[in-house]
Amino acid sequence: MNLKKIVTTLIFINVLQFIIGLLIWITTADQMSIYIYLSVGLMLMSSLITVLGLYMAGKFKDASMRESIQNLEDLNTKLRAQRHDYLNHFQIIYGLMELKEYDEAKKYIEPVFKDLMKVSKALKTAQPAVNALLQAKIEAAEKKNINLFLEIRTDLKSIPIEPWNLCKVLANIMDNSMTAVSENKEEKNIYIEIGENQVNYTFLIYNNGPIIPADQLSNIFKQGFTTKKEQGHGMGLYIVSKIIREAGGTIEVNSDQVKTSFLIILPKDL
Repeated sequence: MNLKKIVTTLIFINVLQFIIGLLIWITTADQMSIYIYLSVGLMLMSSLITVLGLYMAGKFKDASMRESIQNLEDLNTKLRAQRHDYLNHFQIIYGLMELKEYDEAKKYIEPVFKDLMKVSKALKTAQPAVNALLQAKIEAAEKKNINLFLEIRTDLKSIPIEPWNLCKVLANIMDNSMTAVSENKEEKNIYIEIGENQVNYTFLIYNNGPIIPADQLSNIFKQGFTTKKEQGHGMGLYIVSKIIREAGGTIEVNSDQVKTSFLIILPKDL
């Protein structure tokens, strides 16, 4: 049974329980003792809270799915445009070769090859939503003059969490990293390393932004905490930590004068 069916079943059971409890409350109100009265009241309240909680969880999931779908659509549009561009590039290179302008052809092909490599680096996993997210972040970093170095040594086939949740985790940490390095006057570097061993997946994201003080590090995953100067709700890293913990994984952060790093370890869904 998939997650959607489980949530639907739970909502149905709790709605049914709520209706039965309400009928008991109405039809036997004059005959109930205070203890039974309170028990039925608590049952009604519990059912209502559960239904609302499941409904909100479903809405949260739908929003995450829409975000992933949008990333995929953006990637598809980008790839279509690049396919057209590359065909034009190949025609130009072929023309230069025909004219025996070999040096010019070499100069022309170098930036085209670098651009192609950026796309290929982001398309190495078996998770289309993750590929789309990485491609989007590569482009966002480029627009902000941030060097984003990506190394993927796994296909993420047996990841234990839903792809949209993994995207939410990675996007949040990458966005925070971009915000951090934007304060640098010189080089702005972000490194993303995704790998695996026999039992775990590892995600290491680090940047050369300013150091996070020790007193902030101890609170960074707490609800409502934020290191940003502007006003914010401080929910991002709390949600990231919650998603990782619910998947049976761990997340840790370290920061010194050289770099700030986030290390995520997720068990394989064997």
